[in-house]
Order: sequence, then C-alpha cells, then structure tokens
Amino acid sequence: MYIRNFDLIAFDWDGTLFDSTQIIVRCIQAAVRDVGGTAPTDAAAGYVIGLGLMQALAHAAPDVPPEKYPALNARYRHHYATHANDLSLFKGVLPLLAGLKARGHLLAVATGKSRLGLDEALQSVELKDVFDSSRTADETAGKPDPRMLHELMAQFAIPAERVLMVGDTTHDLQMALNAACPSVGVSYGAHEPEAFVALRPRHIAHSVQGLHDWFLLNG
Repeated sequence: MYIRNFDLIAFDWDGTLFDSTQIIVRCIQAAVRDVGGTAPTDAAAGYVIGLGLMQALAHAAPDVPPEKYPALNARYRHHYATHANDLSLFKGVLPLLAGLKARGHLLAVATGKSRLGLDEALQSVELKDVFDSSRTADETAGKPDPRMLHELMAQFAIPAERVLMVGDTTHDLQMALNAACPSVGVSYGAHEPEAFVALRPRHIAHSVQGLHDWFLLNG
C-alpha cells in the first residue's frame, strides 16, 4: 500500500517547472544595460532568480540608483514579454504533476514571480486548475522569508514536516529551512547544486525524471 509522506508539495516555478532560467538571465542583463548600469555576469544574474523582481534587480544591478528602479522594472518586463513564446515547461513536468495529483498530494506554487506573471504563465501552459494554491512575492514576503510556506501550511492546516518544498535555488531551500520544512533541490535550474548541501535537502534531483523517480520512493 502506498504511504504518502507529504500532504502538500510546494514547487518553485522558474527553473524548477518552467524552463526559463537562461531567458531571465538575458532579460536582467538587457534591462540593466538599458538604464545605464553595468550588466551583471551570467552567474550574478542567475543568482537572483527566485527573489522578488525588484529585490532581484536591485541585487543584480548595484550601480543603478533607486530612482531608476521603476525604469529597470519596466525594461525587464519588456524584454521578458518579447520571449513569452519561447518559454515552456521542462519535459516531464506534466506527467510528474498528474502522478502526484493522482496519489492524493496537494500541490502549490511558491515563487518570486508577481501574481500577474504567475497567472499568465499558468494560463499559457494550461496548469491553472492543477495547483491547489499559490503564493507570489508581491502578495507576501519574498524568499528566503518563510512566510509563503507558513501561509500555505495555515491554509491547509498541514504541519511543517508534511510540507515539501522543491526548488532550483538556495533561496528556495533556505526558505524551506526557515519554515522547518523538508526540501528537494533540482540541479537543472539557476543555482549550482554544490550550494544546496549546507541547506540539507532530502535529495538533489538532476532531471525531472529523477525527481519523478524520487517521489515514487519517497513521496
């Protein structure tokens, strides 16, 4: 008989379910150049993925003054919108989510995207009805603050040890640690997996299929 170890599984979006990491890096770099800043390296731009947009842009562009943040935000959104049709789910995500739903897990998204950005992304890949809840950085505290996970726990009355956070960045895994939730890291997104070890994930998956296989044994 199947025994469910986690009642609620919360996924990060970009770089975990959605194959958008490299495009986000390029859009951050282009936006910073547009407002006269020094474009961050690929590593520096990738590091901020998962944070709230303005927090991410400010971190990636330390030489851009705060009065230019609105313009920086607008230019990022402009560049991202031009690539909307180039983005897709990682191969294997749809059967992964369908299998977890069939096994009785509640599913959620905990993301640094805005509510508008997440809703548009979910609509574009027809996943809006798959997730039982979601939290975005503009409607609650951004990562690695644990509030997203605390709110999901309260919504479904599920204790921390029964909630699993899955993400591709140290921000995701630190949020889980701060919320006293177990986590799983995925190595195919924005951050190098060597940085995950100190944050004590239950597992590091190197592909969506690897994540699926781990859930079969440990979910």
